[in-house]
Amino acid sequence: MTTSPILVLGGTGKTGRRVAAGLRAQGHTARVASRSGETRFDWADEATWKPALSGARAAYVVDSQAADAATTLRAFGELAAAHGVERLVLLSARVWAEMGVPSDAEQAVRESDTAWTILRPTWFMQNFSEDPMLTGPVAAGDVRLPAGEGKEPFVDLEDVADVAVAALTGQGHDGQIYELSGPEAITWREAVGEVARAAGRAIGYTPLSVARYREEAAALGYPAEYTALLGELFEHIRQGRADHVSDGVQRVLGREPGDFASYARRTGAAFPRA
Repeated sequence: MTTSPILVLGGTGKTGRRVAAGLRAQGHTARVASRSGETRFDWADEATWKPALSGARAAYVVDSQAADAATTLRAFGELAAAHGVERLVLLSARVWAEMGVPSDAEQAVRESDTAWTILRPTWFMQNFSEDPMLTGPVAAGDVRLPAGEGKEPFVDLEDVADVAVAALTGQGHDGQIYELSGPEAITWREAVGEVARAAGRAIGYTPLSVARYREEAAALGYPAEYTALLGELFEHIRQGRADHVSDGVQRVLGREPGDFASYARRTGAAFPRA
């Protein structure tokens, strides 16, 4: 076991903090990097990149989500290789491939002079308990979305983190693209029902049109570009195009992924209330 650290970008976020914890649990040194982390890292400030990369043997990468994400990621990959980083593991998303949208961020990592692995998860189960887009509606008791009765195979972030740790530290993952999902596709109505049962209170699901959803989101202060993108993603689900499971968790970890009901029971009282 080498003592060289593994850089975890977005290390205080939903996936990053779980990846860092998983690395430490296995005896690795995790260098947590974010704008407010132990190591400062800002995609908009290249002066923060070199100190974060110095001495690291691998890096878990969450891109900036900005319009220039691929450009900055390409420059980051070049710098990482120049500093001896051997492997990059990128968090992407399955939906882009499903929608036929080329991922410039994925291409930037594939072009880096390092070994690489790409993770393509589905929607996170933990969005219901950790993402403001859903925690607000959960707290209010009415999840209002334009997903209709379309199904999504929500993935447990604990599984995503375990796969990331394996890819960062193990052998046989170079050049692999892992699509990660839960064991079954369920409707958003069913997911909300599981949350309600675990929380012990009434929480409804109200399907909306995309136009109505964007109006309500705008009234809450969400930017138009963000709600337009979400509208496309929910329409993709409503049309049934996400209704299939992937085997990435099984391939990497040799076990079945966690199911939504287990996540909900585990989270229980932690679901937000008004």
